[in-house]
Amino acid sequence: MNYDNNQEMFPLVDEQGNIIGAATRGECHNGSKLLHPVIHLHVFNSKGELYLQKRPEWKDIQPGKWDTSVGGHVDLGENVEMALKREVREELGITDFVPETIIRYVFESAREKELVFVYKTVYDGEIQPSNELDGGRFWGIDEIKESIGKEVFTPNFEEEIEKVIEL
Repeated sequence: MNYDNNQEMFPLVDEQGNIIGAATRGECHNGSKLLHPVIHLHVFNSKGELYLQKRPEWKDIQPGKWDTSVGGHVDLGENVEMALKREVREELGITDFVPETIIRYVFESAREKELVFVYKTVYDGEIQPSNELDGGRFWGIDEIKESIGKEVFTPNFEEEIEKVIEL
């Protein structure tokens, strides 16, 4: 089946996360600023290092930049917890983790507007990044601090990391 990614359906939400409608991925990302929910998980190891994924060069948004451990959309018919478990399994191959809720906030770029549900976890098991990513690795917090503002990370990650850890 030839599946068009832009036709994938997302729920539309208000700023409290209540579903108020639905739209396609394409409609959500075309500058319409339709608010749609996404999940982010920050994966720390027991040494306090943070796993970051590298966005592949073929991505249309922020290619080649380092980004949050896991990030993904909530699909129509899913709740936030279901999307979190699905995305963590798909992106990093992790099925056994305990998420801790950090914050919920609205992120707006030139192309889209997202209601971001942010979680963190401590995980020392095996990580198998999917072929949708250009790999990933654990970063020390000092290394992250030194790289902020140098076009290494996505702007979204740089804004969000300050909500997750003290820099």
